[in-house]
Amino acid sequence: MEPISVRKYFDADGVVEHYADAAANVGLWVSEEKIFTRVFQPSDSILELGCGAGRIAIGLHELGFDKILATDYSRPMVNRARELAVTLEYRIPFRVCDATQLEFEENVFDGVIFGFNGLMQIPKAANREQALKEIFRVLRPGGWFVFTSHDREKSVHREFWMQEQQRWERAAQKSELDDFGDRTEDTHHGAHFMHVPTMTEMEGVLERVGFRIEASVMRSEIAHESKAVDDFSDDCRFWVVQKPE
Repeated sequence: MEPISVRKYFDADGVVEHYADAAANVGLWVSEEKIFTRVFQPSDSILELGCGAGRIAIGLHELGFDKILATDYSRPMVNRARELAVTLEYRIPFRVCDATQLEFEENVFDGVIFGFNGLMQIPKAANREQALKEIFRVLRPGGWFVFTSHDREKSVHREFWMQEQQRWERAAQKSELDDFGDRTEDTHHGAHFMHVPTMTEMEGVLERVGFRIEASVMRSEIAHESKAVDDFSDDCRFWVVQKPE
């Protein structure tokens, strides 16, 4: 699937408003707050990728984090996030930015966040690995990177993945899919893309890029989330990794 097709989905008015509602009414997940406040200090310079309408950036700002640069490759998302920040009178910088081509020098951020499975919504394995290389490049030695993904082996859709395996073996998968683990869902706003990896797959690419894996844990193992969070997002796996000193 081409990146422009994925971005078109996130540019849609209905999708932007869905994320804006989450920024205003869902906020930080309990699991996110536990991990972010343990890994990062309020004084850390943090780059957020795939910020959507500002849910995580706003939540961290309310916790006292005042050096956040929140970015997304969807201009309508960034514009909506700015509107929310102005309404709340929060001074949070938002910027349009492509995670595969970061416009920053090396070793400039204390931490990086790619929340709500954003990394997995980059199509093509080479592009996801390129994003990880860019994150590694701009993160200072010793800095932390936190992101989430689904876990194909813990998926509630196991029957689907068994059938999908058979389709790939017959070369009968959807023509827009590039890698096994890719999935698209037709919506009123266009096709929603997601890559669903296994732990082994993620461990391999992280180690190839140079990250040290500190922790990998399912959200449901960290906290009991509210109904609002469960309605907004199903269970996912948190990855906490470090750029070695």
